[in-house]
Amino acid sequence: MNFEPTEMQQQIAQMIRDFGKTNIQPYVMEWDERQEFPVKVLKQLGELGLMGVLVPQEYGGSGLGYLEYVTVISEISRICGAIGLSVAAHNSLCTGHTLQFGNEAQKQRYLPKLASGEWIGAWGLTEPNTGSDAMNMKCVAKKEGNEWVINGTKCWITHGKSCDMAVVIARTGDIRDSHGMSAFVVEKGTPGFSGGKKENKLGMRASETAEMIFDNCRIPAENMLGKEGDGFIQSMKVLDGGRISIAALSLGIAKGAMDAAIKYSKERHQFDQPIANFQGVSFKLADMATEVAAAELLTMQAADMKNRKVKMTQQAAMAKYYASEVAVKVANDAVQIFGGYGYTKDFPVEKFYRDAKLCTIGEGTSEIQKIVIAREALR
Repeated sequence: MNFEPTEMQQQIAQMIRDFGKTNIQPYVMEWDERQEFPVKVLKQLGELGLMGVLVPQEYGGSGLGYLEYVTVISEISRICGAIGLSVAAHNSLCTGHTLQFGNEAQKQRYLPKLASGEWIGAWGLTEPNTGSDAMNMKCVAKKEGNEWVINGTKCWITHGKSCDMAVVIARTGDIRDSHGMSAFVVEKGTPGFSGGKKENKLGMRASETAEMIFDNCRIPAENMLGKEGDGFIQSMKVLDGGRISIAALSLGIAKGAMDAAIKYSKERHQFDQPIANFQGVSFKLADMATEVAAAELLTMQAADMKNRKVKMTQQAAMAKYYASEVAVKVANDAVQIFGGYGYTKDFPVEKFYRDAKLCTIGEGTSEIQKIVIAREALR
């Protein structure tokens, strides 16, 4: 396998660096401090074709593959993990679910708006009492004539308040029945659908995380994605791709923290020489470089398998698990290399440190990834 960046990947990376220098980098700390979700930036990224990376051109998307997608998410996250997270959630969850399981009419209706960034997407699986235990969900959809009526709450939802549409998984059958849940599209402005509490978070603060509340929310029957009872099975397939997203997000954060640590270690002098000359620092940099390279290879392997439509449940879980843990470790070591300065908000590494932690939790914790990896290994 050769994962050397193609010319297309190099062009995408350069485009994001150029865009980020003007439109993201100067505002990163301002957005973080104010916990501001910069919708305008997502719209601009939509104009660059980065909100529908995997969507075929016939639906207004960029029609690219997963290797290019990893480049997009990792390069954005190298500048700001929060923006990377929002772009990843929009592309792989809401848009990805619609692309994978929508019928032709649904694709025609929703994908062009999502791919252009005109609409921001959300995806609702998690509930207050069901994180990893999604089959125990309480959010219920009941059929009444030619409509479904949804009642319940979803939490930890990226873009839960600001989304223009959400793909929502609700229970349509028995608890703990893997065929007892279905997926629905709910559009902004639908009576009974509202955003709830916005979370005040440790990191990823410029990416909105909020509740979605459904109070006798009525939607037409044609808003169901796929067949009744397929929602949970669909979600597990969507999460396979989503794990590549979080691996790419982790990779970008790790690279951003490593870039900063390398630069600083060359500039910072102690005992009349750059601290990069000291073995205690250089060995940390060596570990960073090795672990980031390994995380990148695992991520690209999963992306390549996804492109080839080969089963990659284990590889995606490995990439997500390893890359997210590496992001935390690299960011931690970067703060250490910066010393006291690393603990202040005047330098970038404290933010990479805060942002990295979510990667070990979102879209399946590290512990859940280990269960998936072990289950596949024991088959």
